Amino acid sequence: MEKHQELLIALRKVIRAIGIHSKHLNKTSGLTSPQLLIMQEIDKISGVNSSQVAKNITLSAATVTNILDRLETKSLISRVRNTQDKRRVSLYLTDAGKAILQKAPQPLQEHFIENFANLEEWEQSQLLSSMERIAVMMDANEIDAAPVLALDAMSASAVVKTSTAKDSI
Repeated sequence: MEKHQELLIALRKVIRAIGIHSKHLNKTSGLTSPQLLIMQEIDKISGVNSSQVAKNITLSAATVTNILDRLETKSLISRVRNTQDKRRVSLYLTDAGKAILQKAPQPLQEHFIENFANLEEWEQSQLLSSMERIAVMMDANEIDAAPVLALDAMSASAVVKTSTAKDSI
């Protein structure tokens, strides 16, 4: 087997691992990875606003707003408008949201981060450099992406970027 085929197989394994974990997360908690990350952020900083959540987890404000809408529809979060400044909206987990969050498995990236942190500094740099090079080789270096290992988050970012590019043509 040629090296490029071995590399593509390794990439496919990573993509499949992300997909398998995403399905497991959804099956056990009814959440997607981005939903879980947003709920964890709201739990960490009770009363946070949506733009701060977007900044903290590196997703676009539009993506976070759409996810918050779904979480609110499921009664997992609540939005509370500030009485003095009607433009400010604070986010809180509901009791149902807290219960689901306690039972939900950890996002796949937490396991990855632990393993990555255990590597030597030179090996971390080597992996980062290699992945950045692969992104360039796959014409993916301009795709907006967050450090969220979830297929739905990656797809949403790609769709936003693609539609933005089409709109500008």
